[in-house]
Amino acid sequence: MPQPELDPATTALLTVECQNGVVGEESALPELAKEARDSGMLGRVAALVDAAHGAGVQVLHAIAERRPDGLAASANARLFRAAGKLPVRQLSGSRAVEVAAPIEVAGNDLVVRRLHGLSPIAGTDVDALLRNLGIRTLVVAGVSSNIAIPNTVFDAVNLGYRVVVPSDAIAGVPAAYTAEVIRNCLALVATLTTTEALLAQWAPAR
Repeated sequence: MPQPELDPATTALLTVECQNGVVGEESALPELAKEARDSGMLGRVAALVDAAHGAGVQVLHAIAERRPDGLAASANARLFRAAGKLPVRQLSGSRAVEVAAPIEVAGNDLVVRRLHGLSPIAGTDVDALLRNLGIRTLVVAGVSSNIAIPNTVFDAVNLGYRVVVPSDAIAGVPAAYTAEVIRNCLALVATLTTTEALLAQWAPAR
């Protein structure tokens, strides 16, 4: 696949829901967390974040959470109602909503938290922050290929950003579904690449 040329000055890396309560060892979604770890996705996201830090690429971490009292949380979909009944909840201020190891959060990273909805972009500060930073290209990595990743990609494209997806740095369940989403959905709207290709491009600036 052709590799995108990414200018660090106008490119940002967005990690999606790479938090302890989603992909960590005490995840509310153990099947997804296992896939994220066993596939190597989590390690590749960590490598991308590290390389982005070294290359001067802005990093943002999108976190999904809810207040302990559930105030203003979305309840208009089966997924939201089920999440409220899980033994691990993504409560504001808890370990569950911290960025998961081995991903390192640097001092100039932006952590964007949302209390509602399915998208890290719609209804959050992400778009305004990216525009203030002069960002035109968004690299999207994380989970899940079932819901949050497609939402992120579509929202970013609709807002006019060029979106790049390292296909081996996203995950969902079942594992085979991710490949189908990439082939039949994301490939139509985003530029596909690999973690290795991005690391090679960002390495000279480190």
